Amino acid sequence: MTIRRACTASQFNRSTYHYQSRRTDPAFLKKRIKEICETHARYGYRRVYHILRRDGWHVNMKKVYRLYRELDLQLRNKTPKRRVKAMLREDRAPPIMLANSAGETSPPDLVKAENSRPEWSKVG
Repeated sequence: MTIRRACTASQFNRSTYHYQSRRTDPAFLKKRIKEICETHARYGYRRVYHILRRDGWHVNMKKVYRLYRELDLQLRNKTPKRRVKAMLREDRAPPIMLANSAGETSPPDLVKAENSRPEWSKVG
């Protein structure tokens, strides 16, 4: 029986029968990414991608990122210095002043002020 008749009888497209995947095995690419990351430990996936392109690999950046994650090569995220400074600033906050005499006033109680406004406490 010919391929044409077999595909017609089984209601199967001949183009599907003749399909050949063009996908390449990523083993060589994974090996090259690992080599690059072993020699340059602080390189991220974008820099690895540009090195691969320079070496002649025609590969998409999204594929490099996916393989980079699969190989557990993700760099740790550094916390910005401003967060550390903000935390230190909170520790250095001046103490709340209390009213000592009749002429002095204490800072307003914000929690009490918010609870006294009924339009803020309405649940829609």
